[in-house]
Amino acid sequence: MTNADPIVVGGGIGGLTVALALARRGIGVTVMEQRTVLTEPGAGIQLSPNASRILIDLGLASAVGRRAVEPEQLTVHAMGSARLLAAMPLGRAMRGRHGAPYWVILRSDLHTVLLDAARSTPNIRLRIGRQVVAMVEGPLGATVSVNGDRGQETVNTPLVIGADGLWSKVRSTIAPATPEFRGYIAWRATLPMADVPGEFRGKQSRLWLGRDTHVVHYPVAGGRELNVVAIVASKTPADGNAAAGDPAALKRRLRGGDRALRQLIDAVPQWLMWPLYDLPPLPRWSKGGAVLIGDAAHPVLPFLAQGGALAIEDAAILAQLIVPEPGRLAATASALAAFEEMRKARAARVQAEARRNGAIYHMRWPLALARNMAMKRLGAEGFLARYDWLYGWSPD
Repeated sequence: MTNADPIVVGGGIGGLTVALALARRGIGVTVMEQRTVLTEPGAGIQLSPNASRILIDLGLASAVGRRAVEPEQLTVHAMGSARLLAAMPLGRAMRGRHGAPYWVILRSDLHTVLLDAARSTPNIRLRIGRQVVAMVEGPLGATVSVNGDRGQETVNTPLVIGADGLWSKVRSTIAPATPEFRGYIAWRATLPMADVPGEFRGKQSRLWLGRDTHVVHYPVAGGRELNVVAIVASKTPADGNAAAGDPAALKRRLRGGDRALRQLIDAVPQWLMWPLYDLPPLPRWSKGGAVLIGDAAHPVLPFLAQGGALAIEDAAILAQLIVPEPGRLAATASALAAFEEMRKARAARVQAEARRNGAIYHMRWPLALARNMAMKRLGAEGFLARYDWLYGWSPD
């Protein structure tokens, strides 16, 4: 079977964004997703201006804005004492500095927005319950073998875009690599705002730093829920993604935390756990008629909140490079090489900075004391300037 359109493997945030970006430039796209029910696991996701500006350019501003929250600021606290260490203005300050909002949103809400947009776009074809099991270079660019409800089929396509995440099947044919557990477990939950202690109901994000542990929380679902994430050091990974966590075990881990923070943790009835992995930079992201984006190319730890943002950035740049003018697909080797050249250094920097932030967040005394003093000296303007390289990025 011959498919004249690019095939996107994976119907998550990165896959749907690149499909929309290509479709907006006049290219038909087929998205193949192995899940039969398209739900996005996880809790909240942060969309800093480098990502939100792309979603706005795709015409999704109102749809995302209705479901997202735009926090007024981020505050950083010592976990044991609740002492304020630093504050970074968000809201109007972030819009004024970078020309786009800093949104926080449920991952499932963002996925729903992207999925609705894809379903309403005539030149995007969604094929659900289709698993790509093999790929080789073919006469048009690549040939993929796909398992579905009618058995296996073989499809020729000018381009395969691997947006199939951390355990990417497409990556295994381009640059085989096994993700590495980085010694952290993320405990994630959402809590109805009515059940949240009063002092945490404001329109802000908070980050709490402790020994081998940190907690972050922010409002989502239009302000109706609070997303709470606790990340703890661990020598062994949890058993798969979204495993149920024992609330008592997390409470014991945070027993030295501030009273108010412990009250918030006590209010959460159920936690799901994710072991955290990433990869060293890959030697290549493309081969023949296939290219990787998002976590398939550069999985990143969550300590900069940039995993989803990088996938959205990839989507915008790849679409620009392989569709140089509306309606003309030019998925050439040189275009894919240019994509790698434009993206690899930035992705590697984000990966490295995220690992570094993880070490900083979880410092023990006396290094934690030096960290806290450095944060206090930084000030709001210093905090903003520190992330200009990240949030100020634009696909232009």
